[in-house]
Amino acid sequence: MTSSSDRSPGVDVPKSYEVRTYGCQMNVHDSERLSGLLEDAGYVRAPEGSDGDADVVVFNTCAVRENADNKLYGNLGRLAPMKTKRPGMQIAVGGCLAQKDRDTIVSRAPWVDVVFGTHNIGKLPVLLERARIQEEAQVEIAESLEAFPSTLPTRRESAYAAWVSISVGCNNTCTFCIVPALRGKEEDRRPGDILAEVEALVAEGVSEITLLGQNVNAYGSDLGDREAFSKLLRACGAIEGLERVRFTSPHPRDFTDDVIAAMAETPNVMPQLHMPMQSGSDTILKAMRRSYRQERFLGIIEKVRAAIPHAAISTDIIVGFPGETEEDFQQTMHAVREARFANAFTFQYSKRPGTPAADMEGQIPKEVVQERYMRLVALQEEISWDENKKQVGRTLEVMVAEGEGRKDGATHRLSGRAPDNRLVHFTKPDQEVRPGDVVTVEITYAAPHHLLAEGPTQSVRRTRSGDAWEKRNAAPAEPKGVLLGIPTLGVPAPLPVAASGCASPS
Repeated sequence: MTSSSDRSPGVDVPKSYEVRTYGCQMNVHDSERLSGLLEDAGYVRAPEGSDGDADVVVFNTCAVRENADNKLYGNLGRLAPMKTKRPGMQIAVGGCLAQKDRDTIVSRAPWVDVVFGTHNIGKLPVLLERARIQEEAQVEIAESLEAFPSTLPTRRESAYAAWVSISVGCNNTCTFCIVPALRGKEEDRRPGDILAEVEALVAEGVSEITLLGQNVNAYGSDLGDREAFSKLLRACGAIEGLERVRFTSPHPRDFTDDVIAAMAETPNVMPQLHMPMQSGSDTILKAMRRSYRQERFLGIIEKVRAAIPHAAISTDIIVGFPGETEEDFQQTMHAVREARFANAFTFQYSKRPGTPAADMEGQIPKEVVQERYMRLVALQEEISWDENKKQVGRTLEVMVAEGEGRKDGATHRLSGRAPDNRLVHFTKPDQEVRPGDVVTVEITYAAPHHLLAEGPTQSVRRTRSGDAWEKRNAAPAEPKGVLLGIPTLGVPAPLPVAASGCASPS
């Protein structure tokens, strides 16, 4: 490909960019904004698989893993010789690790041109230009939010499904999580601004939105309205053309009855809930500073199932938190048996630098953590399979997804998401089906992590979202490939298996 150092005199070739994203949904959402900002400034996306062969490479980092910095510096090190050969190339580092490490990044990797934080992603194009003119690294870390990310230009990864951020930051103090220190205190968007964004997305063809926040159901605490989140769900239900509404991730402390009622009574709010439990032990929950106990958590699950019988409920669980005894672990196993999660994202505890838990006494030996983890995974696998078997014989509306079925080409199937977000592989119908369209199928087989509909498709409904996907893909060829560190955004999939705390924003 053509780079800035290859250009012939007098030929104005747009600079290319590549964004590499690591971590949680908030980072993925921020990367869509970073891509939009760069394209607004005249950059074009580098082809997929360019692997650093772009004029600007941006790392949007995560800080929740113990070795997150080693991963970053390893990647930066691999780009150093490329930059030496191409003096016009620029490298930028943003996100949570940049907010945390600041000047350390430039001292350890002096070939980096720009370092920016979680609060000032809108400054990236300006900082790149300033670094180019001044020929020195630009480090700018804001201590508070300069502009709500949703006010910035965006390049969304999907034509038919979208994230919509309703708040940033978090007011919790979980001892395993560094997110509040890096993302700041919770700041809520005005409901009118959120709904205006949703309506604009629907007008563009989007039919599914996922409301996003570090602690999504605490929405309203900054506005002085304890029922603001349930009101927002109901307001989304009144938007014509919006077929599916999801949200992630709620905190059990803030999960109130009015939210359950809004979920049950608003037809386009999907029967799906991801609510991080983290541990089933009251002792460990207290050490984690999680402001609920097992009885409270299981009580919420019971209320949700009473109001929404077919709801699929998923969770996050940390195994081996400091001080966890076998008895504590058995309490987690008990809670999992009682909750009957559709799936659970389980994590072996690892130290997060800068968190209180990293310095706690009672750190658990890795071999003990591993053995407990395997027992928990085996139990949840059995439960997931049993819960999926209950879907066999049901007729479901499936929104066709892009890139969800890795074996679809070989099996002559397509893939999509049921209303409860379960992954469904179905027989490819004779007529054309596009991502964003909706098919009706009967489930014939269940595996622990997906469902199969092996019979003929009962119906195909062409949608405005399918039209939008078709229009986008019929446009003149455009370089593609924001390289994401978690699954591609389409119909938003279950939360990726990533580090708890940031991956599960609560």
